[in-house]
Amino acid sequence: MSQVEGARLFREAWIAGVRRHFPGEPKAGYVTPWDETPQWEREAAGAVYEQVRQFVEVSGGRTGRLTREQRGRFVAICWTAQMFRHFDDPKPGYVADWADLPAWQQETDADIFDAIEEASGVSASR
Repeated sequence: MSQVEGARLFREAWIAGVRRHFPGEPKAGYVTPWDETPQWEREAAGAVYEQVRQFVEVSGGRTGRLTREQRGRFVAICWTAQMFRHFDDPKPGYVADWADLPAWQQETDADIFDAIEEASGVSASR
């Protein structure tokens, strides 16, 4: 899968997770379709996709043994690094530590990891 396809997978998993876990009606920006997603966000999604994909690969599929929280934290940390890459002074919510993220976002990040892991084609043992 190309990095662009991976970025789209990331975005689709994000939107699905928001729709599944967000309490109430999410902000429009949370569920913006790919074609309307800003370029910086597409690039960040592609980079995080690639980081997770490589992590799954170099772990020989053993990432399935990580806890759901560990999988979500990995996505969140990778995303935070991208926010610092794309913004000199990112919004606090873009770079919040795991413990400060709302539960819906933690769950969505874990869903993203799982979607990338599944798409990677590397057998994950849980």
